[in-house]
Amino acid sequence: MRSVLWSAVVLCYQVVLLFYSPLQVLAVDNVNFGVHVENQTGVRDGLSRKHHRVYQIYSRTSGKHVQVLGKKITAMGEDGDKYAQLVVEADTFGSQVRIRGKETNYYLCMNRKGKLIGKKDSSVNGGCVFIEIMLENNYTAWMSAHYVGWYVGFTKKGRPRRGPNTLPNQRDVHFMKRFPPGEQPDLQPCSFTTVSKRSKRVQQPSASPPPLP
Repeated sequence: MRSVLWSAVVLCYQVVLLFYSPLQVLAVDNVNFGVHVENQTGVRDGLSRKHHRVYQIYSRTSGKHVQVLGKKITAMGEDGDKYAQLVVEADTFGSQVRIRGKETNYYLCMNRKGKLIGKKDSSVNGGCVFIEIMLENNYTAWMSAHYVGWYVGFTKKGRPRRGPNTLPNQRDVHFMKRFPPGEQPDLQPCSFTTVSKRSKRVQQPSASPPPLP
């Protein structure tokens, strides 16, 4: 009698699991992970190691590189120009960065009117922090973290566009990160070895040493 009751309990438990599992999967599928990432992007990360890397930022519109000349910002730098070498500083969970001129130590910032300017101190306000966005066309855009919806952009003549006049689908806000000449990462070529069934060998056990006299 006990075995029959125990079998019935186990059967009921399995039926409950059968119906509960799909509901649990649906609950996980309905979670909006985008909101979680967006919330965490704004959280400052004081524990992780700060990531700094030197890039040239190529403007799709001007065909030249972004320059931080001090307080003046342009997109007319030639390949290898010292003012076009920019340090991208990332220190958050998401993709918030600061962009600093390696030569001048001025930061690329956006003021409350949406104008791009260079500042010596990036901690004065939030206008020097940008959200790095990878676009579907493989270009990169930088949106102001303080003035949401305003992007870094330049005209064909390399002049900065004001933030309120920019949109993410405009060519003016599309950029490509490039390494300065001579600073490309040293990528070692990868070699692959294929092993067929015929080439496999079974390792023979080593012969045991002769017994000691």
